Amino acid sequence: MPMNVILLERVPKLGQMGDVVKVKPGFARNFLLPQKKALRATKDNITYFESQRKVLEAQNLERRQEAEAVGAKMNDLKVTIVRQASEALQLYGSVTSRDIAEGAAAQGVKIERSQVELDKPIKALGEHRIKIHLHPEVVVEISVLVARSAEEAEFLAKGGRLVAETERAAMEAAEAAQRAAEQAAALFEAKSAETAEGEGETAEAAGEETPADQK
Repeated sequence: MPMNVILLERVPKLGQMGDVVKVKPGFARNFLLPQKKALRATKDNITYFESQRKVLEAQNLERRQEAEAVGAKMNDLKVTIVRQASEALQLYGSVTSRDIAEGAAAQGVKIERSQVELDKPIKALGEHRIKIHLHPEVVVEISVLVARSAEEAEFLAKGGRLVAETERAAMEAAEAAQRAAEQAAALFEAKSAETAEGEGETAEAAGEETPADQK
């Protein structure tokens, strides 16, 4: 049976501060209530919220401004994570929200793993754009460069793209086929030109010959 709660801050896909919403009991007990994002929507709690609304809004504004200041410094953040991977660019393992938080910390940026929006672990090399929730109303995107070496990560940071060995082989085969086709076409055109020139010379020579009955 759904539980009614009053939100103490904005919760994505749920509502704004002060909204009374219905949620699953487990979601309320395991997430909203312990993290103080909501209160049970009892008469006393609603009365309490209304009496504290201005204070809560002021605190929320302060936290949001702090988050915006932090977010401004994270706009160009590129977190490098080095992992082993196959020739198909698939990782032997995965990169989790914890790895991303630790990678950011190594660059002097403190974020909690709970702030990292990652629906499923990263399992491939390359550049990945990841959302970081600094505040319920402040979300920034950072680049996570998953590579086999620091040099490869630098290549990705400059806009490079890693190519799997199978894809590389297919590209090389396609390029070779295109070159062969171009060479064949050029050779055909050259032979056609030679044939046309030869036929022109024969016709010219025939025109210059004097018929036997006029000799």
